[in-house]
Amino acid sequence: MTNKTLFTKLEPRSISGCASLPDELAFKNNALQHQVEVFEKSRNADIIINIAPTGTGKTDSGLAVLLHEPQQNAIYIAPTNALVEQQKEAAEKFVKEAGLPHIVKSASAKEVKAWANDKVGNRPGEKLYNVLRNPATVFSDVGANQPILLITNPDIFYYATFFAYNKLDRVNLASSFYSKFATVIFDEFHLYDAKQLVGLLFYLAYSHIFGFFKNGRRVVLLTATPEPACAAALQTLEAQGVKIARIDGETCNSHLLPSQTSVNLELRSQTDKEQWLTELANEVAERFQKHPDRNGAVILDAKDHINRLADLLYAKGLGGKFGRITGSTPSAERKSAAQKPIILATSTVDVGFNFERNPQPTRQNLDWLIFSARDRFSFWQRLGRVGRVLGKTETNISSDAIAYLSDRAWDEGLSSLDCSGGREALQRTLDNIPCLDKPFLQAYWRSEALLEIARPLLEIEELLTGLSSHEFISQLFDTLKMTLGGSHDWNYCRRRMRVLIGAENIARESEKSLKTKWKYIKGGQAFVRKFLEVYYPAEAEQLKAEQTKIEEYEQLFLEDAEAAKELKNFAEVWSASYAPLFKFRSGLFNSLPIRDPKGLLLDESDETVLDPIHLLRYYEFEKDGEFIEVTDRAKATYELSFRLRYLDTWQNFINTELNKLTAFSNCRIIRKQGGAIAPTPLLKELEQHLIAGVIICPIANAAAIYQLRKERLVSYPITVVCNDMEKEYCFLPELAGILAISMKSKQLRLPDDECFIA
Repeated sequence: MTNKTLFTKLEPRSISGCASLPDELAFKNNALQHQVEVFEKSRNADIIINIAPTGTGKTDSGLAVLLHEPQQNAIYIAPTNALVEQQKEAAEKFVKEAGLPHIVKSASAKEVKAWANDKVGNRPGEKLYNVLRNPATVFSDVGANQPILLITNPDIFYYATFFAYNKLDRVNLASSFYSKFATVIFDEFHLYDAKQLVGLLFYLAYSHIFGFFKNGRRVVLLTATPEPACAAALQTLEAQGVKIARIDGETCNSHLLPSQTSVNLELRSQTDKEQWLTELANEVAERFQKHPDRNGAVILDAKDHINRLADLLYAKGLGGKFGRITGSTPSAERKSAAQKPIILATSTVDVGFNFERNPQPTRQNLDWLIFSARDRFSFWQRLGRVGRVLGKTETNISSDAIAYLSDRAWDEGLSSLDCSGGREALQRTLDNIPCLDKPFLQAYWRSEALLEIARPLLEIEELLTGLSSHEFISQLFDTLKMTLGGSHDWNYCRRRMRVLIGAENIARESEKSLKTKWKYIKGGQAFVRKFLEVYYPAEAEQLKAEQTKIEEYEQLFLEDAEAAKELKNFAEVWSASYAPLFKFRSGLFNSLPIRDPKGLLLDESDETVLDPIHLLRYYEFEKDGEFIEVTDRAKATYELSFRLRYLDTWQNFINTELNKLTAFSNCRIIRKQGGAIAPTPLLKELEQHLIAGVIICPIANAAAIYQLRKERLVSYPITVVCNDMEKEYCFLPELAGILAISMKSKQLRLPDDECFIA
């Protein structure tokens, strides 16, 4: 493969300072123009979008909005727990300088669990609710009814607003999150994927329809790289009267302050892995040997690439000269790694990581940067890390960057870049390269996103029964339908959500209690109707024609143990199939505690947590009590597949399970190398009762699977072993199955055999 190369010089960037501050911001002494504009425009706007470049103080711009409602609660949503900790410190500093009365508290799942249990109980939802009701009930250092500025992550925000906490707390907590905050700040929201954005858009639409914007709520969206599909969704709200202000920080040409040096940018195509990593190691070593006083970083998409690059740099005698920062790196080690002249990092540093050095140099913190980018958003985000000089005394020393883009980018127009056109030409070219789009946004929004929002909508509708505001539910649904797309109406989504809630509740019951309790379980009767449609269609038709009543089937479950068992099994499959729709982050397995005595993943620590899929692919390991000890790097990457034991004929599998969103029992992951199964005791710990997903034929869908892999959609080979034969298929687990089929406009059947796309 020929390594394609282009060279271009990007002009330095500047950002506008503010000549005179409004009285309310006088405590800052000086500020940037975009920070002042956010404050001024938030006087009247409902939603304020700040797209100032990365590293130019967007956090303070969002916090300044608190000054409009100084006695009211506020929430700041940071995308990672590491950034939650960092932004808590920034918020405390701002609150103190501004003289605001807020108590600042951070709330990750780990922190909430650590809050004292002796005052309000030990349930996380109960603690969160009481903190928002009155922080003094949980914290002894807080005055009575003192307003709170809660710094939390998107996961907690999503689960709270989507009624996903313990049933004893979910209504109270959701009501608090919807009503208690006068200021809501979403940081780095461009990092949200299609599914995660649904929760944000739901909250915005709710704030509009239920009048919170009219009553003074302000929502601040901070991003350096706005997503076009999200911008289009916001335009739908704007057309309905939501007042939206957009600030970029670079349109004013007065009081300019240098923010980024000029950048000598080299664009390269990525060769095969081994050749590419060797090329990277040689490049890094050469730069360090020529200019050991200059600091640089390598940011790659894959953790395995970073760790293998570390091996090559060790072999070149650069041990101690570099530090690794990945999702597995403990927070204390990240700080020491950032002080090394060479930093090797994954996308972990894309979010709020400033490469700060102690002592601070008078010039940029990063003189050179080498990075890969799968999409234009990560390209600009990473490029913005090099050459930052805002507040520095030396601002005229140029920086270097090497960016690796896929061969598809070159085929789709990168080769035609006007290399003399600077940043404008580069942005224009990248904007027109399809493979650099973020996948799945509109594909997901037009598939089951409407069912996802039906959960909180149904909960809210039930709370409002009999009240005049009940009519707002259909308005809210219609607003979200216009925002996200989709073809179903509220009655359809409400009906399916009631069935799903019934499935979840029935799945939790024992077969014995189910025989008598199913009528009284929330959603139970709706699910039994669906059960009859699938297993007893004649009875379902009689029920539909009102020739029988649902209560008459109580005797069926009392007398027929097999029917009760079928009902519970169907409920388990149904609820497991849809479970990925209601998780904020996707993932087949929970992370495992890891020991790394040989430093294969870590530079200083020897304990961390790791995604089991990454562990299985790239490492040799053994059990050591509660921990998994990594013993070596795999000589060749392990192939992962699944094996499903289907207790019926192959033809029945074809008829009932293929091309269908469902959940499979007797399904386990297999690890192979060179085609041979590798015995792995750990795999037993990863076995699940049900694994959700879609199985498709790899031959009939070969073109689609090829395209999906280009879109970075994870799929696995799966061997389906039936009573009469076994056959190889392709397995798209969890949300991947929904996204894949909807993106390719295929017909996907649901657990009740209804078509996925109407």
